[in-house]
Amino acid sequence: MSRRDGIIEARMHTDDGPYRHSPAAHNAWSRVWQDIGNDPENQVLIVTGTGDKWMTGDAKGLNPKPASVLDPDHVFQRMMDGWKHIESFVCSIDIPTISAVNGPGVHTEFAVLCDVTLAAPDASFMDPHFWLGSPPGDGQGMALQMLMGQKRAASAIYGVKPIPAVEALELGVVNEIIPRAGLLPKAWDIARFIMKRPRYTRWATHNILSRHWKKAVAEDFGFHMAHQMLANVASKSLVPDPELLADPHRPF
Repeated sequence: MSRRDGIIEARMHTDDGPYRHSPAAHNAWSRVWQDIGNDPENQVLIVTGTGDKWMTGDAKGLNPKPASVLDPDHVFQRMMDGWKHIESFVCSIDIPTISAVNGPGVHTEFAVLCDVTLAAPDASFMDPHFWLGSPPGDGQGMALQMLMGQKRAASAIYGVKPIPAVEALELGVVNEIIPRAGLLPKAWDIARFIMKRPRYTRWATHNILSRHWKKAVAEDFGFHMAHQMLANVASKSLVPDPELLADPHRPF
């Protein structure tokens, strides 16, 4: 994290390179959002990644065993990490939010939950859960439903189709596509413009713009998450079939 003049930039990384997803980081996200939201010196938030990828990870390595054979406390912690990650981002941060999606990668739900979402030309957006044998319950599917509409989201979720940045712009998932070199400078320009307005105005505007997300978390998110975890425990989901992982084709 770095902060200048009330603007805090939170940059995901692993050893100062592209972020590699892990259970430990998944557990930490909610506390990061709470810490950012609790500090009155933070007045605008920019979230971004490192290098040319938003996120990397090994789905098989993250889920080496079916949830049905895991310790119940482990399953509970996994569910709570995912639940609190979204709940904290939406409900604990009462300042304007900007994301700069610097490349391809999954877990873009909190990027598109931001008030303003900028994307590099090669960024893409998808919910991989159905591909991995799990319902889409961690917030990405919910965000796509609200931003793209139900029919388009259903196609993207069942077909597990990456949505390129150009298409994401047309569908209303992102606000603007910016060359990677100019992505963070653009985010900072927007943040500095926002900072010129009175603090109460910034706070109230963010609350107006994020109210639909708060309603979605209160009314729908728990339903989504509970269904994902129930399916994971009841089946062999989240242990990808090697043939499926190697297959470049999609059903849609």
